[in-house]
Amino acid sequence: MRGVPRIPNATSSMTVPVFVDTNVFLYARDSREATKQKLAAEWLAFLWQEQTGRTSVQVLSEFYVNATRKLSPGLSTEAAWDDVQSLMAWRPQPLDEAILTGGRQIQARYGLSWWDSLVVAAAQEQGCGLLLTEDLQDGMVFGGVTSRSPFTLRCREEAGPYLVAPTITSRHRGRGRPRSKKGLGIA
Repeated sequence: MRGVPRIPNATSSMTVPVFVDTNVFLYARDSREATKQKLAAEWLAFLWQEQTGRTSVQVLSEFYVNATRKLSPGLSTEAAWDDVQSLMAWRPQPLDEAILTGGRQIQARYGLSWWDSLVVAAAQEQGCGLLLTEDLQDGMVFGGVTSRSPFTLRCREEAGPYLVAPTITSRHRGRGRPRSKKGLGIA
């Protein structure tokens, strides 16, 4: 679409993976918000260069729908799909059992919406120390993932505070009785 910059891509090293939420991708394509468009595009260009951008299938789905239906002017389905295909290089986190389970735990612990909980779970699953979003409280920490607004945090700032400590997964089976599956009608 003429006058609307594509979501940039390039290759090149920041050490911490950074999870990008839907609104950042949308702002990078939204010419109505020039300042936010510029900052979002700077973040995306930086993450392509550093090869540290991460996202999820859920986020890409939300981007496609909102870019084609809610942006004004909206993207064509072809332009939006081109962006989605480019972002497949970021190995988007699929929506699977681990994300659903993690999302439910995050929702219960922090009181987030279901969709935001899935985004945080996907960021955690990918080992991200930083989650770029405008939807969550700036600076809030969710089990090693810090939520920051891409409009208050500059992309060239030191990433040190957002490094994730590696977690050690037990190789041993949990003890006790298996949980009942009553909620699904399974005894």
